[in-house]
Amino acid sequence: MKAAVCTRYGPPDVVELVEVEKPVPNAGEVLLKVHAASVNPLDWKLMAGTPYVARLFFGLRKPKRTRPGVDVAGRVEAVGPNATRFKPGDEVFGACRGAFAEYVCTPETVLATKPANVTFEQASCAAVAGFTALQGLRDKGRIQAGQKVLVNGAAGGVGTFAVQVAKSFGADVTGVCSTRNVEMVRSLGADRVIDYTREDFTKSEARYDLFFDCIGNHSISACRRVLKPRGLCVMAGGPKEPWRLMGRLVRALVSSLFVRPKFVMFVARRSEEDLAVLRDLMAAGKLTPVIDRCYNLGEVREALRYQAEGHARGKVIIVPQQGEQRSVREKQ
Repeated sequence: MKAAVCTRYGPPDVVELVEVEKPVPNAGEVLLKVHAASVNPLDWKLMAGTPYVARLFFGLRKPKRTRPGVDVAGRVEAVGPNATRFKPGDEVFGACRGAFAEYVCTPETVLATKPANVTFEQASCAAVAGFTALQGLRDKGRIQAGQKVLVNGAAGGVGTFAVQVAKSFGADVTGVCSTRNVEMVRSLGADRVIDYTREDFTKSEARYDLFFDCIGNHSISACRRVLKPRGLCVMAGGPKEPWRLMGRLVRALVSSLFVRPKFVMFVARRSEEDLAVLRDLMAAGKLTPVIDRCYNLGEVREALRYQAEGHARGKVIIVPQQGEQRSVREKQ
């Protein structure tokens, strides 16, 4: 079978498509025929080995994880010993390692049944972006019905999830995006949409209970101005440059010790329960993943490069299987 492999740190060109042995599921695992896998910032950051401190955990000179891709959707081909939740033929989605491949094995506990009303491509978007939006808003932001919520970066992979998740909690949602994405963000349920090319939301009179920041492109003092006195900023994203990101986090967290409103950061975690929440939201039509472009498995480098540019509206998808491949130009 074919799989994307990255054996050294560097730009997307270090990723190669190679022939590898088809995996066999171990105890508690299932073998999936991959129908779609989504690209996340995590993929190109691990590929690049940045921030460099991360290499202490993922390999100093070369990556320990050589198979990129962590979000997957597909059909169960086989089940390993003691795997009882799924059977061959089941359509599932969730998390794995090495999703940019034709087949992959993953524990059954990180998978959920794919809702019939979403495509494999849509379902493959859900894990990382969905966990980030759900856990950031619910667990860190303690979102409540009727609150005023601001989502900065509302057209991105996490932002499109955050707008819809916030609406599912009954919040009043304002999204921030560029001109070309205004109507798309509004279609996701945003009550108001701010075009950042025409208006600086940090200089408006509006104040919010919760600020979900996917971008981190404004100063801490500017972000504080848009919040109510007891408001909260959840930092779900930040600058690409590691030194700028770390400096921003330190300033935000130190200032939160002495001054309100508060800033919090977090790292999303895999959760069987939260995957079920995302499944139920999609099944109910309250959450519809947004797809920018689809690439075939031979275009992994291009997919990673495009995602790393930071201008994708929604998610970028890899479609591995022959007969299901789509040109990059078909999804604009």
